[in-house]
Amino acid sequence: MADETPSDSKLTRTKEKWAREGRFLTGKITRPEDQRLPPGQHLTKDWPVLDLGVVPPVSRERWRLDVYGAIESPVFWTFDEFIAQKQARFTSDIHCVTTWSRYDNEWEGLATRELLAACQPREDARFVTLHSHDGYTTNLALEDFAADALLAHSWSGQPLTEEHGGPVRLVVPHLYFWKSAKWLQAIEFLTADAPGFWEVRGYHNRGDPWAEQRYSDD
Repeated sequence: MADETPSDSKLTRTKEKWAREGRFLTGKITRPEDQRLPPGQHLTKDWPVLDLGVVPPVSRERWRLDVYGAIESPVFWTFDEFIAQKQARFTSDIHCVTTWSRYDNEWEGLATRELLAACQPREDARFVTLHSHDGYTTNLALEDFAADALLAHSWSGQPLTEEHGGPVRLVVPHLYFWKSAKWLQAIEFLTADAPGFWEVRGYHNRGDPWAEQRYSDD
């Protein structure tokens, strides 16, 4: 039997348009080993815990993810609905603005590109704000959110612990780790930028470790 032609749909047409434009496809940068560690960083084998002093007790049974704003299809998932989506695994480094880095972290979760396919950002969507259960927020350009990032529920083959942002946190390997919001609760798509908790307190708006974008005047 011949393969059936996929039905034409708004999602199909949108994804085809993104493919033609190369939208969100920034590509993964492979760096030589001697350039793997960003300037000003030192390696650690530990995973230091940094937060605002509050660890919200959110179980997988109570966890929800709300995705809304400048999108065509709002998403409201329970944890079971979240893990029923196509899952991915990848290994990445962590670079914290407090100058430590940790190599080869193994993550499992939902690639942000899969989320984009599900929620379909509008043409005028340019930014996202991540909302956490402890009241924390951080902002990302849509291209950074889409580029090899993950909504992670597991680390090193085990469920992500509360102290490290479980049940689900964002992982954006190419930016300083304050952009990888813990205890993820909601993702808001915006047409204009909205700096988050640290960004309004003097941190850089983007946070590229290789450019040492730590603070707003860097």
